[in-house]
Amino acid sequence: MSPSGIMVTGPDSLYVTLLILLHSLTSVSAKFEVLGPTEPIVAVAGDDIILPCYLKPNISVEDMTVDWRNLDFVNYPVYLYQNGKNILEDQNPFYRGRTSLFKEELWRGNTSLKLTRVQGTDEGHYECLIKSQSWYDDVEIQVHVKAVGSRPVVSIEGHREGGMGLVCQSEGWHPEPDLVWLDSKGVSLSAGPPEKHRDLKGFYTVKQHVIVQETDTNLFTCRVQQRRIKEEVETEVHIPSELFDYATPWKLSFLVLFPLGVITVIGLALTVYWIHKKKGAKIDQLIQHQEQQKSVLGK
Repeated sequence: MSPSGIMVTGPDSLYVTLLILLHSLTSVSAKFEVLGPTEPIVAVAGDDIILPCYLKPNISVEDMTVDWRNLDFVNYPVYLYQNGKNILEDQNPFYRGRTSLFKEELWRGNTSLKLTRVQGTDEGHYECLIKSQSWYDDVEIQVHVKAVGSRPVVSIEGHREGGMGLVCQSEGWHPEPDLVWLDSKGVSLSAGPPEKHRDLKGFYTVKQHVIVQETDTNLFTCRVQQRRIKEEVETEVHIPSELFDYATPWKLSFLVLFPLGVITVIGLALTVYWIHKKKGAKIDQLIQHQEQQKSVLGK
């Protein structure tokens, strides 16, 4: 009886048995499973990473299709290998020049992707799809990108509404960070709306203005933090008391009114002087006139 359950007799029985066994082995070898990591991969911006993907059993993929995609840009492959060569015509422009396979490992089912110079836009869900002429399978891999931005830069903008205007900026973050202003006791200060910008590589810049009042320490802190990656950086700034001297309302009023008062006093003094001068000139003229008349009558 043959492996298929069909009774075979005669000289062809061995031949038929071999054909059935060969068919069974071919069917088994045509099927495979695509495996990858079950936990997300955390990549540091600027580094090179490897997205693991391989076949079980470890059969060759040299004659198969290896299709890597970021599911956020599903219409454009991250990397496509087909018919023994790379297909670059429709590659996602974000990945050009930054992706490769380990070609010396394809013969044993290693289809891992190397991604160089990681940037913010690389974060997302990836699919590794392997397809033969009779079978296909895939696996999804999640990638998180971590980028710690620059130390905050604090600038003094000058007097604002009776206080001192400050602005803080930090750039190069991923994911998007939060910015907070703190006083010397660590209490959050009321500030203007945050300004956030994302560049073409997916990195964030954050900026925020605040107006501070004079305190006993005049110490203020700008802190930028990203809770998901548990990172924060901060800059402390001290504002000299002298800079606040002209910021309070009564001092501003004094600065405005005092010059006006001085000008007014000087103006009044000059007016009185000219009035007295004119009166003195008239009196002199009158006395001179009287003297002239006396001298005429005396003659």
